[in-house]
Amino acid sequence: MRWMTVMIVVLLCTSLQAADDKTRTFPFGKDDVDKVPTGWKADKTGKGDGSVWKVVADAAAPSKSGHVLAQTAAGPGSLFNLCVADNTSYKDMEISVAFKAVRGEKDQGGGIVWRYQDANNYYVARMNPLEDNFRVYKVVDGKRIQLATKDDVKVPAGEWHTIKIKQVGDKIECYLDDKKHLDAKDETIQKAGKIGLWTKADAQTSFDSLKVQDLSK
Repeated sequence: MRWMTVMIVVLLCTSLQAADDKTRTFPFGKDDVDKVPTGWKADKTGKGDGSVWKVVADAAAPSKSGHVLAQTAAGPGSLFNLCVADNTSYKDMEISVAFKAVRGEKDQGGGIVWRYQDANNYYVARMNPLEDNFRVYKVVDGKRIQLATKDDVKVPAGEWHTIKIKQVGDKIECYLDDKKHLDAKDETIQKAGKIGLWTKADAQTSFDSLKVQDLSK
């Protein structure tokens, strides 16, 4: 009986360790204040000035680190502001991030990018507090195509909220503050890709507590 108990404990510990090995967090700290954090790259879909990302101080950061990553520029209406984690490659994964809409007259909020091939090809899910909608898109050859939307979703600006995405194969699930709002299926981008963060136009938004779990077998 004691032997069986020991074996169960060992198996549980092994399982938990395996899950930990496939989970990665991305801290933002004071060493990168006023610049793009080490291991990240600012990018953009479209043309025009914008996509200025930097680590800034925020005492209310959900991670308790006192620092967050923020998009700080007011770009033109057609510009997608991107910041991508260079040393990442995921196909099937679960990814989450805390976000806070700081300002923006044309757009607000933002979201998560995954299976990023380049600045013109990726998936993105975002929340826009100005429009009260939560949406998931694919971006193909620089063109954004909507896959699913949830309207009448109230997310006040100036507060921290969480977006979580799970994709396995062609199935995409999108959560806002731990509630699933969107289901979509798409097989356009089948290769593993980088992960990152996204805002549109003049949406100046802070991000924190980015975490991704590799769900590949």
